[in-house]
Amino acid sequence: MTEPQEPGNPEPRILAAWREWLGALANDADAALAAADVYAGLAPEARDAWLDALAEDAPGLSVPLVALYAPLLAVEADPDRRARMEEAIVLGDTSAWRDRPIRALSGMARGGARVVALVQPVYLRFVRVLWCRYLPDEGFFWARHDCLLSEGDAPRSGAVVDGILLETTPLTPVVEELAHAILAHRRRGRELPASLREFADLFDADFEAIDDPR
Repeated sequence: MTEPQEPGNPEPRILAAWREWLGALANDADAALAAADVYAGLAPEARDAWLDALAEDAPGLSVPLVALYAPLLAVEADPDRRARMEEAIVLGDTSAWRDRPIRALSGMARGGARVVALVQPVYLRFVRVLWCRYLPDEGFFWARHDCLLSEGDAPRSGAVVDGILLETTPLTPVVEELAHAILAHRRRGRELPASLREFADLFDADFEAIDDPR
């Protein structure tokens, strides 16, 4: 689908394409990521115009408000625009963005290495996923993440990663073991994979304190 140009006073066919693209934000992770990428590249006045267009068009769309604003909110730093988007999201159906449980999948390789996937709901049917392989007492071989996936594309029990079969696992012991591996990794003087920092809230970890050798 063609990404829309900057909102303004478009021709009817451009307006139709814009609204069709907005509709895709509710179920297409690629469209949501594209929206965030396009918005992030806009000048402040163009971002304001985008939000003005959303405020005008959203009531006529059968799309949860969180789907329209969440991708933009993820890349917006301006407090006024953030507040505007957050207020708009709150006006929508709270069931579209309220918390849902995080899922954990894990498996064990020969030698004791763990492979884990944490699936964290974001909004609607979108999730983000942390993948990693580690030894609990030594640290991480690697870690990576998908910042946004459709829930249907997220890993489930039976997935195979690095040749290891993953199965549904209680969340708490997995998170505790990951937190232990983070500390073990840093005690060895090794830099933590950047993807772990994206999920710091899950581990209740102060990465600045962990990184400080004092």
